[in-house]
Amino acid sequence: MTDPQPLVKPAASAASSSPSPEAIGPETYARWRATTLGAVTEALEHRLLHELIGVVKGKSVLDLGCGDGLLTCALAAHGAHAVGIDADRRMLVAAQSRAACPESRPASVEGRVEQLPFPDGMFDVVVAVTVLCFVSNPSLAVQEAVRVLRPGGRLVIGELGRWNVWAARRRIRAWLGSQLWNAARFRSAGELRSLLQRAGIAVAVVRGAVYYPPVGWMARILAPADRWLGALTTIGAAFIGVAGTKERSNRTAPSQTGLGL
Repeated sequence: MTDPQPLVKPAASAASSSPSPEAIGPETYARWRATTLGAVTEALEHRLLHELIGVVKGKSVLDLGCGDGLLTCALAAHGAHAVGIDADRRMLVAAQSRAACPESRPASVEGRVEQLPFPDGMFDVVVAVTVLCFVSNPSLAVQEAVRVLRPGGRLVIGELGRWNVWAARRRIRAWLGSQLWNAARFRSAGELRSLLQRAGIAVAVVRGAVYYPPVGWMARILAPADRWLGALTTIGAAFIGVAGTKERSNRTAPSQTGLGL
């Protein structure tokens, strides 16, 4: 979710921080998706994420800071043994009540991304969307994600880009007193790549999405060009996706498809 006016997964949903006065609940996600801007933007972000994640059928997948579980449910519907983790119980309740995936309902776990309650090497895929920009120690969060990932497993990060109109608007809101955006840290594609590489991830793909301003009619008109722009550059992208594999030299326990949750 790029920017639901000014709504995005807050620190309280992804980490150990206390809820912000601007912290949002599941109903805010629903309102955002009901707008033209929200629907177009989230569709583009999820398209990019699914392309980076790849085939998940039969794989164990962890969704860090899962929010209301839309992505987690989509992964489960594609055959993944999906688990979502979030610090906000309201989000987890919403994730579990999703009617879209009654036959492949993912597991939901309450917890912090900086201290994951899972053994080493448990997952084939770990995905984190708009999480690192709100945690106080992103390096630790990435290290934990890598720890629970099996050697050769895939890590996918979707983050708010640094150089774009959306980020500029958020910075203005921070200057005007927004605690949510004052706490956020936007990163460039190069910074995200370095963050993952330092944790032992061999980065294979870096892509951008959402190149239009936060205006509904412009999103609708410019969305068709998004995939083409994303293949060329991440400059101007409000959303950046990075994917790579865990180096096999990082010895962890074998992947477990039966999660026992």
